[in-house]
Amino acid sequence: MTEKYEFIDGEADNFPGQQMCTWAGVSTSGFYHCRSRPLSATAKRRAELRTVILQIFSDSQETYGYRRVHAVLQRMNVQAGAELIRALIPARNRIAVI
Repeated sequence: MTEKYEFIDGEADNFPGQQMCTWAGVSTSGFYHCRSRPLSATAKRRAELRTVILQIFSDSQETYGYRRVHAVLQRMNVQAGAELIRALIPARNRIAVI
């Protein structure tokens, strides 16, 4: 459900929130409640981890993939799984696995 709310929030400048809630099939009150509540501990940790990942990625001239970023984080004693790092690394650097 929060994915829909995030999408609506991201498009708030382009379309009215109430109309987008109707299109997405969610309640307007639920959307505004979701916007007003504080970030969860997981969301805060992911935001902090994303900042560190982006710094490592930038320091490598954007050449490191998620495996190398994971190795650097392990050396820094930062606990994070490889798949979480893969999800947080910038999308333009991901390679599709077929």
